[in-house]
Amino acid sequence: MELQTNRLILRAWQESEAEIFYKYAKNPNVALKAGWQPHTNVERSCEVIKAFLLVSEVYAIVLKEIGEPIGTIGIVPRSEMNSNIIGENECEVGCWIGEPFWGQGLIPEALKALLRHAFETLNYTVVWCGYYDGNERSKRVLEKCGFVFSHTEYNKPAPLPNDFRTEHFFKLTFENWKKIKDR
Repeated sequence: MELQTNRLILRAWQESEAEIFYKYAKNPNVALKAGWQPHTNVERSCEVIKAFLLVSEVYAIVLKEIGEPIGTIGIVPRSEMNSNIIGENECEVGCWIGEPFWGQGLIPEALKALLRHAFETLNYTVVWCGYYDGNERSKRVLEKCGFVFSHTEYNKPAPLPNDFRTEHFFKLTFENWKKIKDR
């Protein structure tokens, strides 16, 4: 499956793109905000691609202008990991983008395409998204895309070892998305 916007193609990652992935994933400004360790080598980036990115509904964000991935966006269906807030027929989305591309409106553009897919093709009724305390850029993206604040969870274990964070959760219902989707 491939999704397109004016400036982006959302498509599956390829193992051969580990070096490109590493270029952005080694940056602490990207990794730590997203809750994972900066990658230390291309091999680690390849492992992450194989283990986490080569799954259904996870997409490389490819900037058409340069023809290579600059980030990741994906849909996580209800699972044991997130079932405390996510109900049946609901999902969570997550994303990150390389620092050189921050502030250009690319993540809102990618997220809007993914939301259309989640609601119209996959028939989800609610889409959730969380961000860690201090990541104001992510908060602004969610607000731009119509998400509304739901709740905050404190002292939540993050993927980093011995790391506990405050995470803010936003959600967007299908009904609310229909009202704003063409803005």
